[in-house]
Amino acid sequence: MSPRLTGYFYCTLAMIGVGSTVVASKMIAHGLPPFTATALRFAIAFPLFVLIMKLTRQRWPRVNRGEVLLLIVQSASGSVGYTVLLLIGMRLTSATDAGVIAGTLPAVAALVAVVALRERPGPLTIVAVALATAGVLVCAVRPPAGGPAAGATTTTLLGNVCVLIAVLCEALFILLNKRLRTPVTPLQMSTLMSGIGLALSLIPALMEQPWTLSYDGAAFAGVAYYALVPTVAGFLLWFAGAARIAGAQASALTAFVPVSAAAFAALMLHERIGTAQWAAMACVLGAVALIACDSAQARRRTVASSTAPRPEVDQKAELT
Repeated sequence: MSPRLTGYFYCTLAMIGVGSTVVASKMIAHGLPPFTATALRFAIAFPLFVLIMKLTRQRWPRVNRGEVLLLIVQSASGSVGYTVLLLIGMRLTSATDAGVIAGTLPAVAALVAVVALRERPGPLTIVAVALATAGVLVCAVRPPAGGPAAGATTTTLLGNVCVLIAVLCEALFILLNKRLRTPVTPLQMSTLMSGIGLALSLIPALMEQPWTLSYDGAAFAGVAYYALVPTVAGFLLWFAGAARIAGAQASALTAFVPVSAAAFAALMLHERIGTAQWAAMACVLGAVALIACDSAQARRRTVASSTAPRPEVDQKAELT
């Protein structure tokens, strides 16, 4: 298998794993409190990341005090905030809806960059954000199955809002990562996020008094799966694949998140995928494709500008 095909395969598996997290979260949400489940997730993943760092002989990055605070905020948003809000949302909405909303991450991240960093979006990105917004609205206000056509129930709407805020937390993580000045490898970042996430979620988890809860085997199995497959294995697969293909190609493969979430929800949770959900998924997939195209065009423009011959006057000025 060629390196490019291997890259596609690894990234696809990683994104299928991410899509499966909504089903795992559904199993967890009804058996464990959100902070307890989050702390358990990182308690399993963190030692494994530390072990992988030792095996690959990677050291802890040396960051300054300001970057330490930045890393804490990153973990609070992208690790703890995302997981806790996703678990709360999964108590109230369907796994299919949550998967569609989670698939809007590339468009949401682009929108956050425009608002917070004043980046100038390309026309494809603008259309992508509009499509992603349409997909979320279709999930949020569609008529409930077998019910009146007055819109989704308040409970489902609240669950969808929680999932959307979780996606915003993940987009904030991506934005904050651009502010780091010290080079941090993906493995170092994953290890730091897991360790800090464990520390941040531990006290809230103890406040939930998990020792008073009855044992729920499905919930604990869901936490173990979440920690081992999408978190640790997903990290290894994604970055092994992304190293073999272009960034735009890798980002396009995030389209597998809503598709795999819907497939897992139908197969494992026996959820029915309605017409409105198919339409929402089409909007999100279109948004992901447009973001990937815009990224590819931006990359080609950057390469073209860097390889273009410099004006003769500039060359003479450099020589003098």
